[in-house]
This record gives sequence, structure tokens and C-alpha cells, in this order.
Amino acid sequence: MKNINRRAFIQKTSLATAAVGIIGTTACQEDNQTRPAQGAYLGDFAAPKLPTIRAAFIGVGHRGKGHVRNFARLENTQVVAISDLYQDNVDKAADIAQEAKPGQHEGIARYAGDENLWKKMLTEVQPDVVFISTNWANHAPMAIAALQAGAHAFVEVPLALTLDELWAIVDAAEKAQRHCMMMENVNYSRDELLFLNMCRQGLLGDLLHAEAAYIHELRWQMEEQERGTGSWRTYHYSQRNGNLYPTHGLGPVAQYMNLARGEDTFEHLVSYSTPAMGRKAYAQKNYPKDHKWNQLDFKGGDLNTSIIKTQLGRTVMVQWDETSPRPYTRLNLIQGTLGALAGFPTRVALEGGVLDITKDHHSWVQGEAMAAVYEKYDHPLYTRLNSQAKGSGHGGMDGIMMYRIVECLQQGQPLDQNLYEGCFWSAVSPLSEASVAAGGQPQHFPDFTRGNWKTTQPLGIIT
Repeated sequence: MKNINRRAFIQKTSLATAAVGIIGTTACQEDNQTRPAQGAYLGDFAAPKLPTIRAAFIGVGHRGKGHVRNFARLENTQVVAISDLYQDNVDKAADIAQEAKPGQHEGIARYAGDENLWKKMLTEVQPDVVFISTNWANHAPMAIAALQAGAHAFVEVPLALTLDELWAIVDAAEKAQRHCMMMENVNYSRDELLFLNMCRQGLLGDLLHAEAAYIHELRWQMEEQERGTGSWRTYHYSQRNGNLYPTHGLGPVAQYMNLARGEDTFEHLVSYSTPAMGRKAYAQKNYPKDHKWNQLDFKGGDLNTSIIKTQLGRTVMVQWDETSPRPYTRLNLIQGTLGALAGFPTRVALEGGVLDITKDHHSWVQGEAMAAVYEKYDHPLYTRLNSQAKGSGHGGMDGIMMYRIVECLQQGQPLDQNLYEGCFWSAVSPLSEASVAAGGQPQHFPDFTRGNWKTTQPLGIIT
């Protein structure tokens, strides 16, 4: 779905994030951490079992249709309602659901043509869960409304745009005693699961440092001018200067390190951006002088580098660049006292060598030699679900994620990603914007758990 309107976008993102930079995040942190909780803590929350899950979907463009398909093909699920600005999106998504399991998803309520019909849908249908795959600015208000309607909310990344929105989501979820999970699909990728398993087995010793990124050249999306991601995301590049999309790289390494889960947590970050050059040059090269993209003043630096310091003193570098011409990478590096794991390409180095392939840590195991590492250390969740997740999107990670969401809800288990992790990972964006605006000054993370992270269980190895 598109933004509510572009004036609302300017007000919601530019002014709100500017205000964060002006007032500073330390004051915000102190004010919010002392405010009373609206309900019980949800760190290890397990909701009552839902033997059959009735789901509604808001936003069924390319990403939303994928979620419909992956949900609808699972047993004991029902797609009960779909909402989008465009009727063709709604009808196509309904067809996808009905084709996935004929007879299981009949009578789907359809809402299209008005940007507020999703509110009517929540009231009329009263779904068990709501999947939200709209533009970033709508994530928070839609998640909060779904929670207030008594539904579990599953939200595309990022969870919200501002610290105030993230706190509002925490309050709404705790008051409703419902899940609100940011759907970080990369945590279910084979390599990320492999690294998590190896970290949990202690192969890296004590963890010291991680490197995460979202380096993905997406200038081509500027061609999506009326519908699609580029029609609203381009305005973010114009107005905001920081790391706008941190969670794909950060989510996995944060779980390796047990951040906000009993062992350690986020303390503060510093952030710097390069000059903003690439988007403007691309627009000038590819569009007429009077085109709307050439009327924008692109303020967001092409590449942002943020450094997170944890409470234990560990470090996490998080980079973002959706403009520069270079190959895709999430970095996915984790360094411990006994070795390192790294991605793109996937490789392993351990003190004393890896299996019988290397003798010491001075050379990587990579390429074809990684087959032996996968055979020994593949995560059991990947081993169990990979075959049925093929073709589900992003190398199968989308299907594994949806399977786990449904499995946890049906069995009344805690989710693999809790509410607060989504908040911490998403908070990098407004905090980085504030740090960049303040010349790189440290910005402290609010403790969305109000200290309860210390009692939260680390994510175990799910079989």
C-alpha cells in the first residue's frame, strides 16, 4: 500500500526524526524507561494455542502476496480477509490463497479502494492475526490498531520509524497481551541458522564483535513511480539521513550475541553517513530535468556506517547502502575468542582449524569445502523444513519463517523473535539519524524491556 499521503510522510518522517535529533535520545530514554508498563512483560510470552489460525492481510503487493501464499498452504490456517488500495492486488492474493489449498480459504472478505478500509476490516472480521506488508510509515499505526482489536500483529521490517512509535507498540502489545513480531526473514536463512548453531555450540568461544549490513543497489526502484516500493521509498532517501534499513543484517548477529536476551543488551551507537550523491546523479542521468525525482533534494548519504556498543562492551558495525553500484551483501560476520564466521562468501576460520580441512585460523574454509561444515553443523530447523520451504521466497527463508510463526501459534510456544528484539533492531534507524545530525555523537538505546531483558531466555536451538 502507498503512504497515507505524501504530506503525512513528510510530517511523519522528516519532522519526527528531526525532533529526535533536537531533543536528544538520552532524555527520551530516561522519560520512557520510567513510565509504567501497560501490562505483563512479553519477552518469553506464549499465547494460548490457536488450533486454527484466522488471518487477515493488510498490503498485498509483491511482499504481501508472498506471505499470503506461504500462510495459506499450511494446515489449519484460514485466510479470512485481505485489504489493499488496489482491487487487482486483493483479487490476485485471494486467488493465491484459494489455489494453495482449495476449499480451505473460501469466502475471503475483500477490502480495496480506500486507504482506511483496513480499519473496517479489523472490526468486521476480527481476525486472530494480522500480517502487515505496507509502506514503512503505516507499520506502527496498523500494528497498534491490530493489537487493540485483539489480534496478534506480524509486521514487515522495520517495525516503526520513530522511538515514540516503538514505545507505543510496546505499550499496546503489553496491554493487549498479544504478540507483535517484526518479520525478520533473514534470521531463517540457511547460513544465519548455521552460524547460530555454531555459536550456541561454543565453537567461537566468547563473542566479541559482529558486522552486519544491507548493501543492495536498488536505484531501479525509482522507476516505480505510481505503484510499488519506489513510489514511496524514494522519498525516504530524499528526506532522511542515517541507516534506513538495518534489520536484515543486524537481526541474526544480535541473536548470535543474545542481545536483549539474558546475556547482554544494546547500550548506544554512533553513526556517520557519506555525502548524498548517487541518487541525484542517477535521477539526472535517467529522467528529464523537470521529472519529480529531479525536484527532490536528496539529503540521505549514500552509505551509512553505525557502530553499536553493547552493555558488556562488545561492538556491532551496521552498514546500509541501497544506492552504490556493488554486489549484494549482509556481511554477517561474527568474531569470537576462538574464531570467526563470515558471509558473502560464506566462510569459517577457527583456532586449531576446522574439521580436517584447515590446520589453523590463518585460512578460511569456503567454497566447495563448506559442504562438510554444512553437513556437521546445519541447524536442525533448516534440516527439518528446507525441503518444504523451497520456492517460498528468498531461498526458502520466507517459508521457514511462516512455518515457525504458525507452528508457535498453534502449539502455544514463544515466538523465535520477540516484540522487544524488533524494537531494538528497528531503533537503529532513528538513533542513527539523530547521531548523524549531531555530528556522530553517541545516542543511547531506550530499554524497551524496562530491565526485563536480564530474565529473558536466549533463543535456543529449535529442532
